[in-house]
Amino acid sequence: MTDIIAGVEIPGTSAVAEATEFLRERTNPLIFHHSRRVFLFGSLHAHVRDLRPDPELLYISAMFHDAGLVIPFSETQQRFELDGADHAQNFLLERGFSQSSAEVVWRAIALHTTPGIPGRMDPEVAATNYGVLTDAIGWELDELERDRTDEIIAAHPRGDFKREFLQIFVDGLKDRPDTTYGTVNADVLEHFVPGYRRTSMVERILDAPWPR
Repeated sequence: MTDIIAGVEIPGTSAVAEATEFLRERTNPLIFHHSRRVFLFGSLHAHVRDLRPDPELLYISAMFHDAGLVIPFSETQQRFELDGADHAQNFLLERGFSQSSAEVVWRAIALHTTPGIPGRMDPEVAATNYGVLTDAIGWELDELERDRTDEIIAAHPRGDFKREFLQIFVDGLKDRPDTTYGTVNADVLEHFVPGYRRTSMVERILDAPWPR
């Protein structure tokens, strides 16, 4: 049976089914529901803007975009966005997807928290970012039909999203604070972690080993 939510069809491919199961088993309900909402909101925004992302690649991007918060990709500390992007890229290549498709998904996830740039890139990259922004901060929520957003929330409840989502960020980043330099992720640590102080670009330039 075709799964349709708010007029958006969930692709019925084996990769989509496996990605869904991966998230169910390896993350937690909040990340799972958030990721599905990102796909649905991103799809609606793509339609409004006449973008045509590949639904399967957009779904994989959405499902893996926050995986790095709870499943570090390697022992080498890196931004959580890169962990999620690396997970998704490996997932696709192991299932026979082309390198170019895997790279599109990698970009969508790696850039999903980067302001201003995703909207100028591939439709999948833009739509992933739009979905993230809508679910996280309510970006352009009023341009979406209310009955559709209500249907999405009914299918994938938010629960105590604001508090629990921020806590997941804290838990996922507090042991690798240096990876948040220059990103919105530093906002979370600065707000919630006592004693944390972000390093600014000004300090890095002034402290550089040059005489002037």
